[in-house]
Amino acid sequence: MKVYLIGLMLVIGFVLTLHLAMNGQVGAMLKNPRMGNAIFWSIGACTAIIIGLTAWDPAVFTRLKEVPLWLLTAGIMGGALVFGIAYAFPQIGAGRGTVLMITGQVITGLIFSHYGWLGSPVEPISITKIGGALLLLAGTAMVTFGK
Repeated sequence: MKVYLIGLMLVIGFVLTLHLAMNGQVGAMLKNPRMGNAIFWSIGACTAIIIGLTAWDPAVFTRLKEVPLWLLTAGIMGGALVFGIAYAFPQIGAGRGTVLMITGQVITGLIFSHYGWLGSPVEPISITKIGGALLLLAGTAMVTFGK
């Protein structure tokens, strides 16, 4: 695996946790996590449109008809996920919240890679990966329930 991709994903993990904690804090300060999150998503939508326009290709709209509708529900999932996170983070903390999310992502990622779902390269689950997942679960339990 290319080292720069490992570094990129570590930075993305940092920024994601920072973003989600900031989103939760805005919701807490406004005493309305739904409205705080809606403001975040509005700013995010504007940013996504600006970034998207830098690669303007009108043929995208023609090709969009080929994309199954269920794949486009990822936008709905993203919105719902961040609303849930904005609600939970101020209550359970960024540390616990992030560790729990990462654990869910690792387990799901192992399953998706094992079967090659949604274009993921096939990487069978091995004893080593199962061991790593069990260690991750143990660490998650320690972070989540430890005092």
